[in-house]
Amino acid sequence: MRRYGKHTDEDDIRTRPNRKGNRPRTHIRPKHEDAAEGMVLTVDRGRLTCLVEDRTVMAMKARELGRKAAVVGDRVALVGDLSGKKDTLARIVRIEERTSVLRRTADDDDPYERVVVANADQLAIVTALADPEPRPRLIDRCLVAAFDGGLTPLLVMTKSDLAAPDELLGLYGALDIPYVVTSREELENGDAADRVREHLDGKITAFVGHSGVGKTTLVNALVPEERRRTTGHVNAVTGRGRHTTTSALALPLSDDDGWVVDTPGVRSFGLAHIDPSRVIHAFPDLEPGTEGCPRACSHDEPDCALDAWVTEGHADPARLYSLRRLLATRERKEGD
Repeated sequence: MRRYGKHTDEDDIRTRPNRKGNRPRTHIRPKHEDAAEGMVLTVDRGRLTCLVEDRTVMAMKARELGRKAAVVGDRVALVGDLSGKKDTLARIVRIEERTSVLRRTADDDDPYERVVVANADQLAIVTALADPEPRPRLIDRCLVAAFDGGLTPLLVMTKSDLAAPDELLGLYGALDIPYVVTSREELENGDAADRVREHLDGKITAFVGHSGVGKTTLVNALVPEERRRTTGHVNAVTGRGRHTTTSALALPLSDDDGWVVDTPGVRSFGLAHIDPSRVIHAFPDLEPGTEGCPRACSHDEPDCALDAWVTEGHADPARLYSLRRLLATRERKEGD
């Protein structure tokens, strides 16, 4: 007869059958010290294409990483089948610390931020001077995201044969942003790619821009088809036969001279995730002046110490205007 209460012993303890065995759980995770290093080139529905040495490897995220997601540009550690052969799959077991992050939200009232690219050195903001008309508010938003994420901005203006760049350049002169001006002819004959490439050598550069500005045409000129094939890239094709970018994709400029990350065309660039206090770091001439600011200063209020800082001659007033204009993009809709 089975005994209960204080008279029970180990023979009375019932064990629940376990198909996987009764091995005790442990919180100790393998260190994977022999894992190979790789770089994420593109992500598609949970499958990640990674560059490992000189070959591309298809991989998936290991369960122990939990909710942490790998994105294009991430440096990762992989185990498993690293041959790169068809129908093989490796596992990403570690995501290395990021040096920079380009993030955006769908809208300004969307609290869910999306990491677009990791570890990029600069952000090339491509805009047409006409057809379609420039969208300075979108450019401002991209600049804020670049400054917040630790990327150096580069302004690429296309279709200069339709409109002069002077007015647009006047808006950003105080920010001292490097820029390239190109025409439609230069975009088509490759001269534009040559001039832009001078700013890309040895760097990882993410390209952003809305539809029709010539971003994809420029990227195609920068990275010829034969080099795209080395990364196993296949363009997405729409019903009309046009090649479009449907997800971020890292492409090598050459063997050792940098990378281009082509991102999907954007209609808006939400900044709900941006902490305004981080944008000031992109203005080293103004940042010391914030020491006298009240707590949680928006840098655009009566007690802001930056007004006195500029009045005393420590910085150009145009720089303060540019800072406040960029910070204000979080409060204004793009069409305002």
